[in-house]
Amino acid sequence: MLEQAVSDNAAAAKSTPAKSWAGRLLFFNVNHSSSVRNRSENAAIISPEYSKAKGASRDRGGMGGCARGESMRYTIEDQNREVGVKMTVAIDRLFSGSTILCDGAMGTMLYSNGVFINRCYDELNVSQPETVRAVHQEYLQAGAEVIETNTFGANAFRLEHFGLRDKVREFNLAGAAIARQTVEAMREKQGSEAFVAGAVGSLGVRLEPVGKVTLAEARAAFAEQMAALAEGGVDLLMAETLMSVDEAEQAVLAAKEAAPQLKIVVMMTVNEDGNCLDGTTPEDAAKRLTAIGADAVGCNCSSGPTIVLSVIERMRKVTKLPLVAMPNAGLPTSVEGRHIYLTSPEYMASFTRKAVRAGANWVGGCCGTTPAHIRAMRGALRALDAQVTAEATAKEAAPVIEIVSEHRVEPKPLRERSGIGRMIADGEFVTMVEIVPPKGFDCSKELAGAALLKKYGVRAINIPDSPRASARMSNQSLCVQMEQKVGIETILHYTCRDRNILSMQSDLLGAASIGLKNILCLTGDPPKMGNYPNATAVFDVDAIGLTKIVQGLNHGLDIGKNPIGGSTGFTISVAANPGVPDIDNEVRRFEYKVAAGAEFCITQPVFDQRLLEQFLRRIEGFRIPVIAGIWPLTSLRNAEFMKNDLKLSVPDEIFTRMGAAASKEAALAEGLKIAREMLEGVRSEVQGVQVSAPFNKFLAAVEVLGLSEEAA
Repeated sequence: MLEQAVSDNAAAAKSTPAKSWAGRLLFFNVNHSSSVRNRSENAAIISPEYSKAKGASRDRGGMGGCARGESMRYTIEDQNREVGVKMTVAIDRLFSGSTILCDGAMGTMLYSNGVFINRCYDELNVSQPETVRAVHQEYLQAGAEVIETNTFGANAFRLEHFGLRDKVREFNLAGAAIARQTVEAMREKQGSEAFVAGAVGSLGVRLEPVGKVTLAEARAAFAEQMAALAEGGVDLLMAETLMSVDEAEQAVLAAKEAAPQLKIVVMMTVNEDGNCLDGTTPEDAAKRLTAIGADAVGCNCSSGPTIVLSVIERMRKVTKLPLVAMPNAGLPTSVEGRHIYLTSPEYMASFTRKAVRAGANWVGGCCGTTPAHIRAMRGALRALDAQVTAEATAKEAAPVIEIVSEHRVEPKPLRERSGIGRMIADGEFVTMVEIVPPKGFDCSKELAGAALLKKYGVRAINIPDSPRASARMSNQSLCVQMEQKVGIETILHYTCRDRNILSMQSDLLGAASIGLKNILCLTGDPPKMGNYPNATAVFDVDAIGLTKIVQGLNHGLDIGKNPIGGSTGFTISVAANPGVPDIDNEVRRFEYKVAAGAEFCITQPVFDQRLLEQFLRRIEGFRIPVIAGIWPLTSLRNAEFMKNDLKLSVPDEIFTRMGAAASKEAALAEGLKIAREMLEGVRSEVQGVQVSAPFNKFLAAVEVLGLSEEAA
């Protein structure tokens, strides 16, 4: 019914006079909680049409009489007041300091769907509404909480270039109706809440004194568009990509005049120096817009995430208003005649984390961003939520995140949960080897390798989860087969990349059910690094959030704090990289992992003993048992891969030694020698080592560990 109502309204825009169209649209909106226009004003507009309709209602089979009509009029006005109060509260929440995810580019998506760049994109609201609606749907499904109407250029000055100056009201009404319908349809199907922002772009003209357009003319153009958007039922106004602070101020003044009931977000665009295009600094822009009455300020478009981040940092120092950051996906590159934006979704996710830490309350994307970018940004925000929880716990110096529930149970002591748990609890030196799952379904070579390693005395096998985002056999399946067919304990790597939190819980409960006891909690490599770069990443949480989930399962509670019938009894391990360039962040995250429930740690391959020792000193206040990763290099190229692709710290001395090898055999021998030296160097500092078996060279791992069949 809702979809049909909006469709009827859109059709009416073409065939009925303006007054009739306004009445129909307003009548539609008062019956849905999403409208936030002035309710008493709506009733006043509807009443004259309603009064005229009363006499003819019997002929149309309508309300059926004056008495009944008066009752209906009262009901609508009363409903207006109730809905208005509810929506005011909901809109106020957006401006209360919460973190809000907006959508990405509309024009980029329309262009990718075959709409020529020389078209008037605002006109598509009337001629191709389904195309516009499909874009809105994709952004909502990606997790956007605020979507913008397709009306960026629907002002008098920009439409005049297309000979459509008289279509301002029609295009904005239709754009608002499409967005509203999409949000309502999503709410009905999924129960999710989202809001419609009326997009108001720069006028595209120069204002006085450098241009011919007066401030009054600019304000009038903004007001015309904003009045139509308000009439169309948007929840708020979003003035964006504004070139000068003078223009931005006129947009705010116009909003106060034409739609005083709506809040307005104002975003400037900046040059490579970080200043507005009129030379105003971000600090001065934020001060002026705060003073004139903007409800939120920020920066969008520009040359990409880096410059927008710097603007947010500068604005945060001078205003307490909510800040909005919506950058381009970098600058476009021409590829075979098409303008392509190369900034990846993963990079936008990284920007999201940095922007929120810098003080941004709203994040989203501008030119070049797509639903894939917004989905990655949603994952980053969820990970931040999990991290904030862990940070709060860490600040209270709590060794374990406390879960308050009458159904909470205590897991068994670490030494009683698994063989690895017993060795760690008893202070034994742990030896384990990493075996990567095959790319096919035949794992006989891996099983034979595990049997060989067990014979030599290796205590456990570490099995990665599609490392480097490569498509491989399920590591959970390989773990089960190794434990059942070989009789050796395994450690299951589990990443956040491929599963949402519901799937994670399902997998982990299944792992506990079939007897897997050791979990290594990892964030995971992004798909762009692998052989299927277009695969979708999830990242509902990161390694910290995953650790918290597993710790909850160990206490007998699922992610919703519902009982699961007992403890899953996992040993919980996490990863660390002592050689990462940003060691401060690595140490901070490690502390959060410990607070979230980590019980021991496995490091990335260590090639520089000095960096490992420095890392161990940094974590003394919250240290858990550390198992050092050791990788036997096989060639100079392998060493270069470690440094350049995996971003591990590899000293120049190692490159010199590997480069001096005269043959493949000599290079492998030198790599084994370096690995043995590293193991002996760190033995007294750690509680065990994990040795990788590069390219399934299982005996190489045995040689590094110094094991013999007789000793086993």
